Amino acid sequence: MKMFTVPAAPTIRTGARRGLAALVAGLCVAATLSAAPPASAAKPAAALGPLAIDRYVRDYMEQTGLPGAVVAVTKGDRVVHTAGYGHAASGQAMTARTRVPVASLSKSMTALAVMRLVEAGKVDLDQPAHRYLPEFTMADRRAEEITVRQLLTQTSGMADSAYPDLTRAQPRTLKEAVAAMREAHLAAAPGTRNSYHNPNYFVAARLVEVVSGQPFADYLSAEIFQPLRMTHTTSVDTTDDMPDRARGYVRAYGSVFSRSHPRWFAAGGHGVVTTADDLSQWLIAQNNQGVSADGRRVATARTIDLTHTPPTSPRDSDYAMGWWENTRDSEPREIQHTGQLLTHNSIATLLPDSGIGIAVVTNTGMISGDDAPQISQGLVDLARGENPEVAKPFSMTADWVLAALTLLATGLGIRGVLRARRWARRTARQPWRRVTRMLPYTFPLLFLTQLAFLFGLLMNRRGTLAQVTHVWAAFVVCAAVTALASTTVIAARGLAAFRLHRRARHEDGGRREAPRVSGDPDTRVTSAGRSS
Repeated sequence: MKMFTVPAAPTIRTGARRGLAALVAGLCVAATLSAAPPASAAKPAAALGPLAIDRYVRDYMEQTGLPGAVVAVTKGDRVVHTAGYGHAASGQAMTARTRVPVASLSKSMTALAVMRLVEAGKVDLDQPAHRYLPEFTMADRRAEEITVRQLLTQTSGMADSAYPDLTRAQPRTLKEAVAAMREAHLAAAPGTRNSYHNPNYFVAARLVEVVSGQPFADYLSAEIFQPLRMTHTTSVDTTDDMPDRARGYVRAYGSVFSRSHPRWFAAGGHGVVTTADDLSQWLIAQNNQGVSADGRRVATARTIDLTHTPPTSPRDSDYAMGWWENTRDSEPREIQHTGQLLTHNSIATLLPDSGIGIAVVTNTGMISGDDAPQISQGLVDLARGENPEVAKPFSMTADWVLAALTLLATGLGIRGVLRARRWARRTARQPWRRVTRMLPYTFPLLFLTQLAFLFGLLMNRRGTLAQVTHVWAAFVVCAAVTALASTTVIAARGLAAFRLHRRARHEDGGRREAPRVSGDPDTRVTSAGRSS
């Protein structure tokens, strides 16, 4: 699934905003400098063939420590190369027939499944989805206006800001997933805004089930996978149904660590499991106007073009139907989609000008281990006659910056604890200054408690703090240690101030008692007599 994209950064108030901005800026500068390939003498251009592909992927894995990957490259109606590299989290060697989750690459397959129904005259893209799926209701009555097209182009008005599905109890079936949305609201009027949101495709997949009268996975298999000879491909309902329950790796501090994946609902949005061999057949059909490598037509050329072309409204949307269109200045057109689980990431890229298709799946998680896009870009460069240098994931440098900040926070925390008594004495005459000086120390704790929310703003997807530990473990460690150090300093200073206050009261009481006891002989004698 594509849990996180990278749109606008979050807004944080006052000093915290400046601090986070400085941190992010510093990390970005460091990462950019590290990711820039070293200057080297010009090399002769390598052809996009099996040897060049293998050499680049193996160089990448050696330099980055990537555990495993599968790659498929096609041109026109032929397979250039399919291969597996390294090993899975289970320790098994990865090959071109290793079954891997492709996460949100599944959306393009769901979109094509809907379009097959459109071709058959059973669905009209511009009719409300509710017409075909009466069970699709929301608390917002505008949901009745959501068309099938708007579901596929992610312009339905649904969004994580209104319905954060990853923070909720995960359903087990498409019917449950759609039913869970009954109390949800829209974030915008249908057709007015593009918001990447997995439940759009849950609804689309459930629509396929109801209209076709078949389970979604069976329909995909019969209408798409079997005709394309994708014999080892299937759609599953949850990540628990994926190979090894989607266990993979996350990056932290220059190393990779095996991690299990929490159970997520996946059908329709990010539930396809496939192989490099099968992905090559999918790429060929996409670049060959819906015709398979052996000449079978699975969709019309118009359908394929429609799924690759963003809608004209809203104007700022570059999302088509399960594909993004990239049209950068002076760059040839690219059709692309990424996919991300907490333990895997993937990308499929089509180069219409040359008929080349590239798919990469790696067993490292999102953001801190975004290896698939890096490898894919290298292969795109190779396809264009360039000699790509290995560009490492930014976290391989940024994590060490975070490690330094973590150690700095630890040191400052220890220093604050050791100097707590001095601080208490210095502020004893102005107790109100204690509050104002302690207030900034609460910011790291507040930041930690809101970390999942802030990441959600930054990545345009809402999740939980536990999920963020997969996304960028080193960042969470830094935030947690800083919060702990600040909390410890607050506790140490508070305790020192309390003890100083108690001692002052005790000494003051002693001074008031001393004249009465020592200055009255009768009292002294009486007391002595009573004592005796």
